[in-house]
Amino acid sequence: MGMSKQEEEEQARLERAREVGLFRYMLIREAADPVLTTRQRGAMVRAVAAREHKGPSGEPVRLTRWTLDKWIRDWRRGGFDALVPAPRQSQPRTPPEVMELAAALKKENPARTAAQVQRILRAQSGWAPDERTIQRMFNRTGLRSLATPDQAAVFGRFEASRPNEIWTGDALHAIRVDGRKTYLFAFIDDHSRAVMAARFGFAAASPGTPTLTTAARSSMRGCCGPAPSWASSSCTASRGALKAEAK
Repeated sequence: MGMSKQEEEEQARLERAREVGLFRYMLIREAADPVLTTRQRGAMVRAVAAREHKGPSGEPVRLTRWTLDKWIRDWRRGGFDALVPAPRQSQPRTPPEVMELAAALKKENPARTAAQVQRILRAQSGWAPDERTIQRMFNRTGLRSLATPDQAAVFGRFEASRPNEIWTGDALHAIRVDGRKTYLFAFIDDHSRAVMAARFGFAAASPGTPTLTTAARSSMRGCCGPAPSWASSSCTASRGALKAEAK
């Protein structure tokens, strides 16, 4: 029967600790020779401390002579086992069942934040891990990317359900006529996309210039009849009138 995940993690920590102990022993074994004088040992320790070494995980490390002297004392007192660091406790600081409950709460409602999950855990059990601990778990397990149905990407556009339900009006900076700036005032039906009315005019403050209000009035006159086929031609007619006025 194979080992459980917890047993495998414990075994990996023990092996890692022994690798560290072996690394320490290889550095001090010559300097720890009892036949050496204090002066000889000091010179060897200083030489080891002056060099860069390849650590247990392959990373470059440098050590002080005080650290090396301590390892020598540990070896003399307890042998190789004294050089092996104590592995970390196998039991994590946050019980796994608490993190499983936090994950379940997030899956139940993806809109819940780490702070909200923390409050629920505290209310249920009287204790909860730190908010950052919960957030890191969300990031690590991919729960942060969960989206509620109403958060899903929406493609397309809003559209009124029937003609004349919604009109949209706006004014646009338009062409120049004989050097004078004009504006286009128009209304469009949101459902049919028909142009209900459109009028050109000069500067908005000029007397007699068409506005959204005047464009709306003309469109109201034909809103209940057939689609206003005259709407597009009105733009051309207005433009011609502006040219005549400019002359």
